[in-house]
Amino acid sequence: MDLIYLDHNATTPLDPEAFEAMRPWFTERFGNASAAYALGHLSNGAVVAAREQVAALVGCTPAEIVFTSGGTESLNHAFRGVWEAFPMKRHLVTTAVEHPAVRALVGWWKGQWGEVSDVGVDGEGRLDLAELERAVRPDTALVAVMAANNESGVLFPVDEAARIAKSKGALFLVDATQAMGKIPVNAGAWGADLLTLSGHKFYGPKGTGLLMLRRGVRLRPLVLGGSQERGRRGGTENVPGIVGLGKAAELALAHLQDMERVRGFRDAMEKGLLADIPEIRIHGEAAERLPNTSLVGFAGIEGEALQLKLAEQGICVSTGSACSTGMREPSHVLRAMKVPDTYARGTVRFSLGRETTPEDMRKVQDLLPGLVAELRQSPNIRTFNVSDSQ
Repeated sequence: MDLIYLDHNATTPLDPEAFEAMRPWFTERFGNASAAYALGHLSNGAVVAAREQVAALVGCTPAEIVFTSGGTESLNHAFRGVWEAFPMKRHLVTTAVEHPAVRALVGWWKGQWGEVSDVGVDGEGRLDLAELERAVRPDTALVAVMAANNESGVLFPVDEAARIAKSKGALFLVDATQAMGKIPVNAGAWGADLLTLSGHKFYGPKGTGLLMLRRGVRLRPLVLGGSQERGRRGGTENVPGIVGLGKAAELALAHLQDMERVRGFRDAMEKGLLADIPEIRIHGEAAERLPNTSLVGFAGIEGEALQLKLAEQGICVSTGSACSTGMREPSHVLRAMKVPDTYARGTVRFSLGRETTPEDMRKVQDLLPGLVAELRQSPNIRTFNVSDSQ
């Protein structure tokens, strides 16, 4: 059975070119990048080159890049660093639909006796900028906003959010994890003081990522140790991973134009599903979205049941955020969007990649009407009446 992988917002396959770029640094070029002899100099040079490649993708200077193990570490460094750096500012502003990694740090911030304001979204998942402006206060240390939602794909106006944050003296963080490789990213133009990403979201190796620290922003390191990363993150550099991240960043820039082709596949699938299946919703359809993401609610079924049916056909999809898999309640994103339960519980996310083909999407579109009808008729699976939808 051929595999059709439509869960690229969860993770992506490592690009073969990135893998080949990494290979020598596991074997003959194994030197410690901090070593003073030739083998170490080779590794250090590879790290320097990767830093330049990643900075070009992010839209910042190489000196502003701190390599990490991924987005979660980068977010922890940013949040905890800001908390320590501004003891007179104990207020955080973020949104109700952030990734679970951010939501966990919101809980940590509250546990330190800090205050948090969660800004809402409308029914299409669009950020309420007026509410954001009201939320930011003189004692706000940090405004943290995602560039693109990992479930709905809805894009946020990060440049406007940055303007609001800076007008009141707060630092501005962009979680760009889902945006990388799908839309142009420019930390400088966006006004980001801090920006985070994970390599495995854009065909790079797992266990790699970065924190962009705008020049002039000083935060204590999260990982204490040696003087690596200009003293901003201790520990021997993961040279193979950093090289792979750099190559993936270079390839992501080169393939950005492919996303319009992917958008066409996504839009054609959505049009077909809306025509062929009654009682469905495309969450965030009216909003500006990532070109590869389609979050579809099928009334009258459980999303997990449809996911399993598709898996039997070799089709990999998610029921929302991969970090929420196993939770039977609708995700916090769908709750914030006030999606009726009958659609929320029947929601499946399709996230396409640059290797997705028209044939893949035709197979999915051909299979879905029958699978949904079968589930709606099954007394053992069906938990909602289609007529219950609002």
